[in-house]
Amino acid sequence: MAGIAEHERQQQVLRLLDVDGRVSVADLVHRFGVTAVTIRKDLEVLERRQLLARVRGGAVSADGADEGAFEMRLRHGTQAKAAIARAAAALVPDGAAIALDCSTTCYHLAQELRGRRNLIVVTNGLRAAELLSDSGVTVVLPGGTLRRSSWSVVGDFGDFVGSRGRLAMGFFGVRGLSREHGLMELTVEETTVKRRLAAACNEVYALFDSSKVGRFALHSFAPSQRITALYTDEGADPDALAGFAEVGVAVHRVPVAHAHTTTGTSA
Repeated sequence: MAGIAEHERQQQVLRLLDVDGRVSVADLVHRFGVTAVTIRKDLEVLERRQLLARVRGGAVSADGADEGAFEMRLRHGTQAKAAIARAAAALVPDGAAIALDCSTTCYHLAQELRGRRNLIVVTNGLRAAELLSDSGVTVVLPGGTLRRSSWSVVGDFGDFVGSRGRLAMGFFGVRGLSREHGLMELTVEETTVKRRLAAACNEVYALFDSSKVGRFALHSFAPSQRITALYTDEGADPDALAGFAEVGVAVHRVPVAHAHTTTGTSA
């Protein structure tokens, strides 16, 4: 897997493509202070993931990239997700044992937790695991199959977590949510993992940007009575979340400090 600096550089390349539709090797060399060989390697990696198309002297935006690709989702709604992650990080004390799923919002939360002491993180998210690997955090990965589009480990890993003790809290992204069905996902593979992780947690927190409110999803992984709190951004319609408050779920709508340039609202 790519190192942290390499991954962050590649994300910036994709953001530049979002704005301009084209990047040049010469400009990227100047921008990042690395060699042309390094930039060409970055472009090759991104092209293999179908996130750009290489052309003479640089690269252009690619059509038909996987709609669910982690790298694409990570580039959208970044300000809201970062604000939500900062609010959620305040809940995590040093020395806790917690779960993070493979969502991009939990990736932002992992960034906030890198300096914590004696923290144990159980996660099926390879990007979050990679991010935490060079910090003092102990990272535990369940076994399973690599799902490349979400950079996650999926599969029914049985009582891998619960048989080793309880986790204090778990943080989960969602595809959708409803008072009747709780926290929901679209695929069976992701649902199975999240259901196992959530069942092992004393407290369950949902982290999602406002675009997820009202979105269609198929499978529940945590019923409403198991949810401790929802953390979303100020753009979420409070009326749409009122049903959760009525059943005792705390709802937090986090203010977002918007930059002058927009990054999109989510997927």
